[in-house]
Amino acid sequence: MAGFRSLARQVRDPRGDLALRRYSLRKCLERFAPYGHRATWHHLCARQRIEPEDRAPDPVRLVHALEELEEARAVWLGYEAGFAERRRREKHEGLRRPGAFDDWHRRTWGGNGVARCDDPAVHPSAPLGYVLGRLIAALESEPGRACPVCTETGIVWRQDLGHEPWSGPVCTGCGIVVPQPVLTPAALARARRIRTRDLTSAA
Repeated sequence: MAGFRSLARQVRDPRGDLALRRYSLRKCLERFAPYGHRATWHHLCARQRIEPEDRAPDPVRLVHALEELEEARAVWLGYEAGFAERRRREKHEGLRRPGAFDDWHRRTWGGNGVARCDDPAVHPSAPLGYVLGRLIAALESEPGRACPVCTETGIVWRQDLGHEPWSGPVCTGCGIVVPQPVLTPAALARARRIRTRDLTSAA
């Protein structure tokens, strides 16, 4: 199975068939897709003005989409290296049992779905690397009341998410499933109350 860098070389190959180069970019998303596969593809196509179903897109735009993905991947790999070093230190100091933060990180190892967007068409519009930078800054700071990506406070609890975790806080501004460790207990409680109120009014 080809790795991310091997697939990236195929995307860049000027002698390659355009349909194959597009396919290789889609395969890159099986290795790294911050919003989830479909939402990350939708994001890259929207930012680079590529028709999602175009089998022979402009090769320059295809490469620009790859470059944005690579920049975001570099941001995430840097974070993961720091995370792995921290866990090594903690284990050396006798802290073997991971906490809730580490449980969240386990589900996003490799960067897949780290800022998952349950609706593929609703996602942040900023570059992927910028979004991940904001998310990482929030993960390394004290919990807050707002979405770490778009700073909106409209966060609602959803019970019907399409991927693990099957329920959680979703930002109504940019569409990401907000990592619970970045939100205060009060913000999480508020999101749950909004969900409960919506269910009650629908009954």
